Amino acid sequence: MADKRDYYEVLGVSKSASADEIKRAYRKMAKKYHPDVNKDPGAEDKFKEVQEAYDVLSDDNKKAAYDRYGHAAFDQSGGFGGAGGFGGFGGFEDVDLGDIFGSFFGGGGQRQRKTGPMRGEDRFVQLEIDFMDAIKGKKTEIKINFDEQCSHCHGSGAKSPDDVQTCSRCGGTGTIRTQQRSPFGTFVNQTTCPDCNGTGKVVKEKCDHCKGKGYINKNITVELNIPAGINTHQQLRVQGKGHRGANGGQNGDLYVEIYVRPHQHFQRDGKNIYITIPISAVDATLGCDVDVPTVYGDVTLKVPEGTQPGTTLRLKGKGVKDLRSDNYGDQFVKIDVKIPTKLSRDEKDLYTKLRKNAKKDSIFEQFKKGFKK
Repeated sequence: MADKRDYYEVLGVSKSASADEIKRAYRKMAKKYHPDVNKDPGAEDKFKEVQEAYDVLSDDNKKAAYDRYGHAAFDQSGGFGGAGGFGGFGGFEDVDLGDIFGSFFGGGGQRQRKTGPMRGEDRFVQLEIDFMDAIKGKKTEIKINFDEQCSHCHGSGAKSPDDVQTCSRCGGTGTIRTQQRSPFGTFVNQTTCPDCNGTGKVVKEKCDHCKGKGYINKNITVELNIPAGINTHQQLRVQGKGHRGANGGQNGDLYVEIYVRPHQHFQRDGKNIYITIPISAVDATLGCDVDVPTVYGDVTLKVPEGTQPGTTLRLKGKGVKDLRSDNYGDQFVKIDVKIPTKLSRDEKDLYTKLRKNAKKDSIFEQFKKGFKK
């Protein structure tokens, strides 16, 4: 077990992490390495490593065993056998290894393999959309490869319900027990039944439509209704379009994570929109009305006289719609006063006259007087 990484290290949490912190870390890592999202070599192995770590740390009994014994708590071949672990089993005539190690997995002596319908795992995909589509919302479509439950056998893989029979080898438990004698007594080990692969059922005659698989693999188009106001990292859920279930169980769900492409001029912060507009020094001094672009079209904004560079003005209700209500954020307009670098002859004459008239009481002269006082 020396080659296995510490489960806390895998999820990037400390040993004192709460159950919620562990769950959040798992979701983050699972999304990062999920094979449907990450196509890098080794991503699938990392995803399995994350899943294994979460399976242990999310279960109180498993976590307690791991905190005390490390990976050896789940290794039946080492650490606990003989005098080096729990000591000899002398005095016990019948010892069920499945019961002993099952206790570390929360089942104890009552733990049995699930043979009934089991829901499939959820699936994660990513979708990139334009900035304005996120603001206004839209309908779009994505194509996915999907394992649909066979409509004829309803996932059983059998031609008829009568063709599904209880496995005669394991009696429907999905497991078989084998005995092994040793100097310490007789050990009973529990393994997956090879005839039914742990389902507890065998199919006498296979379904003609799915060839006994219980599902039909197909490429499908999923319609998405992207709501106005959605933002990057928010998810849309499509029920029943995840990975297929087992033993006739329903599919998991499909989660579509949204990524919003940035806009050239607009910037978003929560429900508010920000934009910077240029105006001339004359307009800033005298004041003016300007038609400001918003995400909903141009809106007339009154710039008051004497507006200073960097001043921010608000357009109420011209921001992003709230996903849970009909409320809207605001748009904030930052004023960028542009000083001309080239002047016509008439413009230069006007600026020269203006400077002569204001020279005795110029802004700089007022600044100097402040020092003299």
